[in-house]
Amino acid sequence: MPAPLAAEFVVRSRQDGLMFQLVFISRIAAGLLVVASAILTGCNPKAPPQAAAPAPPQVGVLTVQPRSVPIRTALPGRTAPTLIAEVRPQVTGIIQSRSFIEGSEVKAGTTLYRLDPATYRAAYASAKAAVAKAEASLQTARLRAERYKELLAIKFISQQAYDEADATLRQSEADVAAAKAAAETARINLAYTTVTAPISGRIGVSAVTAGALVTANQQAALATIQQLDPIYVDVTQSSTELLRLRRALASGKLKKPTADSARVALLLEDGTAYLHEGTLQFSDVTVDPATGAVTLRALFPNPQGVLLPGMYVRAVIEEGVREAAIVVPQQAVTRDTKGDAVAMVVGKDDKVESRKLQVARTLGNEWLVDAGLQPGERVIVEGLQRARPGTVVQAVERSEAKAGAGPGGAQSSPPLSGAAKGEKAPAPDSKAGKAPQS
Repeated sequence: MPAPLAAEFVVRSRQDGLMFQLVFISRIAAGLLVVASAILTGCNPKAPPQAAAPAPPQVGVLTVQPRSVPIRTALPGRTAPTLIAEVRPQVTGIIQSRSFIEGSEVKAGTTLYRLDPATYRAAYASAKAAVAKAEASLQTARLRAERYKELLAIKFISQQAYDEADATLRQSEADVAAAKAAAETARINLAYTTVTAPISGRIGVSAVTAGALVTANQQAALATIQQLDPIYVDVTQSSTELLRLRRALASGKLKKPTADSARVALLLEDGTAYLHEGTLQFSDVTVDPATGAVTLRALFPNPQGVLLPGMYVRAVIEEGVREAAIVVPQQAVTRDTKGDAVAMVVGKDDKVESRKLQVARTLGNEWLVDAGLQPGERVIVEGLQRARPGTVVQAVERSEAKAGAGPGGAQSSPPLSGAAKGEKAPAPDSKAGKAPQS
């Protein structure tokens, strides 16, 4: 390489290296400025704050308030007619006609069957003739006794003759009485050829038709009449529950309803509420040894004939009134691994606490609580999945209606003031059991 070109190459190489060093130094200086700026920014009191902590979870709570609630129990039962009559013939004869429609309503005294009356009419005529004959003999005996009495006064006849005439008179009077009784019997038998309804009610199937021979007081009934308005409802209650109820009344936990409150509601087989209310009539004093239960009888009006004998129903009976009762919605109660009832409560400083409850029974969609809660405490009814013991939460008050309970407490039975016809009734009150899991 020529000397001038070599010198020029060396000069340029040195210039390029110097430029590279200057660029590298400038980049380092820029990085130091960025780090210094970040440090100064962190120290600046006017810098923006960091992101805020998340808000506590929101839960719905219901403040426990004691109130008076009626305690009602749904008991199984069967309907039974208030009156029942099996129609049987009281005389023997051939049925000539039937005068009713099977399954219809009949009134007391209505003609049901007619028997052939020919023989009984003849017997009655014969009995009346016997009465006339006896009365004629009586007249003769009376006149003879009167004449003998006058003759005895003047000593024309003996005392014995008068006594015989007087005895004949008395015998004739007795004959007349016997003849009249026989005539009355014949008249009654003639009347029995017309079989009438002994009571008012609905008549069932006829067991005989025209032309059938029936006998007096036979075992098979011609037809059966049942009075269905009003109608009885016989329900059974275990003697154990009866003892529990009496102890609750004696201890003051329950207040006995007044005489005007001894009303009973009814749930039909399909779960609908019966339109009319009934009244409790009596409680049996004998325990059935086979079932260990006593019988309660209620009386219900049945103007539309909805209730039929033998129908299965559930009678909702008000046992008493629980004063200052504490009730919580069922959705607020869960079960732990031991099966104990547990509720979450928002306590001091809005922290969640777990409470074990003693529940007595369900009242519709609520639990009746015997122990574990105090008035004024806040029970979590919504957002249980976000509530854990010790967690701080934001409590939002829920009304009883939103929490699933009416202001008067959810009841199992149709209202005792009357239920709408065909309205579906809610589930009945039940004894203490497991609450549904949340």
